[in-house]
Amino acid sequence: MLTGSLVALITPMHTNGEVDYASLKRLVEFHIEQGTDGIVAVGTTGESATLPAKEHIEVVSKIVEYANGRIKVIGGNGANSTLEAIELTKGCEKAGVDAMLGVTPYYNKPSEAGLIAHYKAVAAATHIPQILYNVPGRTALDMKPQTIAKLCDVANIIGVKEASGDVARVAELRQLCGEDFLLFSGDDATAKEFMLAGGNGVISVVNNVVPKLFKRMCDAALAGDRELATELDQPMRQLHDVLFIEANPIPVKWAVLQMGLIDNGHIRLPLTELNSDFHGQVKQAMKMAGVEA
Repeated sequence: MLTGSLVALITPMHTNGEVDYASLKRLVEFHIEQGTDGIVAVGTTGESATLPAKEHIEVVSKIVEYANGRIKVIGGNGANSTLEAIELTKGCEKAGVDAMLGVTPYYNKPSEAGLIAHYKAVAAATHIPQILYNVPGRTALDMKPQTIAKLCDVANIIGVKEASGDVARVAELRQLCGEDFLLFSGDDATAKEFMLAGGNGVISVVNNVVPKLFKRMCDAALAGDRELATELDQPMRQLHDVLFIEANPIPVKWAVLQMGLIDNGHIRLPLTELNSDFHGQVKQAMKMAGVEA
């Protein structure tokens, strides 16, 4: 079962822009060693928007290969074109992922009917479990709980990553979709409260930097231990903010570079590397969370 602390993994790159597979393999090993419950491959944090479909699928395939069954792998299969989403879906299925994460079609602003038809078409293209992904801050589209309720009866749509930051949606989604429908937070700042309210886990950016601590916080929150979860979350509060001081994944990629986990912090245009004005703030937040940079 996909629950707990899942990392929205960065995609390391060489200075020429090509994917750095040696560093990628180290990242997979790092998260296995640290106890992370699952890896999301080539989601927003993995720069899915700038990886063409063939390369996107290759990166997902490599992560599955490196994981070798030791950790769950969720492949990103979202696109603003349904045909492209289906292409990514078939590629992720061939790669051997455990599930897929599909963001709402961005920029297009489809109607509710179009959104439902999109997800049903993607789900029909595979037998692999699908997780919906609502992140209105990036897509200009908010998939409401009532819309999700019209999709949760599709056999292989098993859950949603809810990144609106609205913790109240947990109770609403539980009522509409039932206890078996998986609810993942996609907002690190409110993830603790999301899980304490009945969510099943979090797909996290901060988890790239402090996976062991983040895993402990998730375990405590899922066990209903508010006091311990709050105590463990407190050192990460600054990270929850500064890792979004510029567009994700700019700050987190720089932070992981400072940790020596990747060889280069290159990021593909139109994003650029972290402005030096913010280096001190990110380092301070990392120190507060017990990470030396």
